Amino acid sequence: MKAFMVEKYGGAATMRAAEIPDPVVGAEDVLVKIHAAGVNPLDMRIRNGDFKAFLRYRLPLVLGNDLAGTVIQVGADVTEFAVGDDVYARPDKDRIGTFADLIAVHQDDLAPKPAALTMTEAASLPLVALTAWQALVERAQVQRGQRVLIHAGAGGLGSIAVQLAKARGAHVATTASTANIDLVKELGADVAVDYRTQGFTEVLDGYDVVLDSLGGDNLARSLRVLKPGGQAISVAGPPDPAFARELGANPVLRLAMTALSFRTRRSAKRHGVAYSFLFMKASGDQLRELTPLVDSGMIRPVVDRVFPFDETLQAMEYVEKGRAKAGKVVVSMT
Repeated sequence: MKAFMVEKYGGAATMRAAEIPDPVVGAEDVLVKIHAAGVNPLDMRIRNGDFKAFLRYRLPLVLGNDLAGTVIQVGADVTEFAVGDDVYARPDKDRIGTFADLIAVHQDDLAPKPAALTMTEAASLPLVALTAWQALVERAQVQRGQRVLIHAGAGGLGSIAVQLAKARGAHVATTASTANIDLVKELGADVAVDYRTQGFTEVLDGYDVVLDSLGGDNLARSLRVLKPGGQAISVAGPPDPAFARELGANPVLRLAMTALSFRTRRSAKRHGVAYSFLFMKASGDQLRELTPLVDSGMIRPVVDRVFPFDETLQAMEYVEKGRAKAGKVVVSMT
């Protein structure tokens, strides 16, 4: 099968198209012919070796963390899927590789594709939709009437998180560029702060939850708009001790993560709020919970651009250089 592989970590990371053997299908695996795959900043961070301290990938490695496609083979113990089913998934972090013709996915990580979506639309959802769900529903347990700030509301994660928070009955604020203010309002934002002309800390206060996808100073300032007892959840901030425990990290890595997040956790404590780092997990069950929201129109994918599969490297460059105006970038194999 054809795939796009990264052959070296770091600043000299190289990627190329290659012909590789078809995946081995285990007893609980489903072999999927991939029709489309989402492109995420995570792909570039893995390529650059940002997570190699705790994600032990062997090189060469096929990248790609989102897919939509059709089942063409099932393992002997698979009970939930049959040949011909249309599916979507974020494969487990140890089994990524959706920039390819085929992938073997554990049945627990897979879900039926939302009937209302095309393959390219469905491929844009799994990673960002699961991240939004695990942040807002599983961790923050957002309830009706709560106030939620979601940064970068026109981005891949933000565009889905705004809609999910609104579907939960929350009052939603978001940040966006001037060009995307109307879009985030259409997605459900009650308050849209144009970050090019105004600082969000000047107009927002008393929020229950912040979902941060930018890290750095943006995360530090976010702590100030939370009310006492509020929580900041970041997918871009420093990993914290709880994540180290969840990961089963060795003592040296646990100590490193504790040190990396010390300043942020100390600042959160001073403000009377909580900070946590989120690295999302694959879950077919959670995708199934999201699907009715998608099929009903309460959550709709936002796709910026679709590249042909042969232009996967150009699609990654497009994302890495920040050229996407809103939503996700997808590569299509068909």
